[in-house]
Amino acid sequence: METFLIRALQLIMSLSLLVIIHEGGHFLFARLFKTRVEKFCLFFDPWFTLFKFKPKKSDTEYAVGWLPLGGYVKISGMIDESMDTEQMKQPVQPWEFRAKPAWQRLFIMIGGVLFNFILAMFIYSMILYAWGDEYVPVQKAPLGMEFNSTAKAIGFKDGDILLAADDKPFERYDGEMLSRIADAREVTVLREGKRVSVYIPDNMMQRLMKDSVRFASFRYPYVIDSIMPNRPAALAGLQAGDSIIQLDGKSIAFFDFKKEMLTRQKADSASHEISLTYVRHGITDTITFATDSAFEMGAMARNQTDKLLPIVKKQYGFFNAFPAGISLGVKTLKGYIGNMKYLFSKEGAKQLGGFGTIGSIFPATWDWHQFWYMTAFLSIILAFMNILPIPALDGGHVLFLIYEMVTRRKPSDKFMEHAQMVGMFLLFALLIWANFNDIMRFLF
Repeated sequence: METFLIRALQLIMSLSLLVIIHEGGHFLFARLFKTRVEKFCLFFDPWFTLFKFKPKKSDTEYAVGWLPLGGYVKISGMIDESMDTEQMKQPVQPWEFRAKPAWQRLFIMIGGVLFNFILAMFIYSMILYAWGDEYVPVQKAPLGMEFNSTAKAIGFKDGDILLAADDKPFERYDGEMLSRIADAREVTVLREGKRVSVYIPDNMMQRLMKDSVRFASFRYPYVIDSIMPNRPAALAGLQAGDSIIQLDGKSIAFFDFKKEMLTRQKADSASHEISLTYVRHGITDTITFATDSAFEMGAMARNQTDKLLPIVKKQYGFFNAFPAGISLGVKTLKGYIGNMKYLFSKEGAKQLGGFGTIGSIFPATWDWHQFWYMTAFLSIILAFMNILPIPALDGGHVLFLIYEMVTRRKPSDKFMEHAQMVGMFLLFALLIWANFNDIMRFLF
């Protein structure tokens, strides 16, 4: 329950900020061009609002709705979510949206998307300034990667070190690297000291989207954290801090070692000899000893990924953080756009998620670094989705405005009303489908 509340709070805080910034973009451009904004509402407010306030000598009412699915600004003289058709039947007033030149209306409509992009770039910049950039270079992972069943089925093997996709070198393990692997014809790996090619099938991304286990994870050594006295490991001379690199002459990593020892424990309760090769203070040695009847060594290790893998850390000054943050934002946007093509596949439609999926991307414990990172990512998504040329979205209005600027003819109010209704129907259908997927994942 605590985990749910923490994630829910992060989701609400993030969405609130994104909605305020997005609608604030529309609001500021509207006011810049002296267009009246009748209402600025955080969240939707069908039937009633939780809070509303209208300052003296102001045309704008500020409100908080009860349905946290977004928000809106109601601009005079515009066909929008409110579907206020009665206003459109009245004579045109100079402060209305419809009275303004097309180029001003265009800026008002793209204001929300523009502000979301700016917000994402700013947050990325401040993340790099405050926390820097930290990653594990995949080419320098000493024990390579551990792959899931899908990866192994096409030719990857545990211990492979990922080098390049179509001869373009890898740097870090992230979403971009997975996309490059899925789109590549050939991935080069280092296997037992030799460069080996793994050929990627055309439907690689569809296969990966079916998986519940990540494509790969870093392998790291089994480093002993503590030794139980008078047990086989202690009697053999193993010490805390020893890094086990081989079991019975075969290279082995953390999870492989635990899995192998558990398998042997279940298979045979008799005492057996095992050979361990370990590293202590840079010196490699091998010992052989007998385990007890339960096949327990009496040695414990903990997951210490951050201490056992080579980590690159980059720090940024205040001014240097901005170009790096912009670069990161553009890279994130390109990756998201590149992956949109998979949304229209069968597996892609199944992966579509609603608020449950969005909430699950936030950490289970409060982490400001991850909170801001995910907020920036969601701001990129919100901006891109809103600029799509779909009626009822900002992109739909932009499309009609560009048509008007090119043809010098304005679409009729009746056409705009019908387009708005179709767009809202499509959006609600998408919203229902996405949240239905969440429910099915929860139940099954």
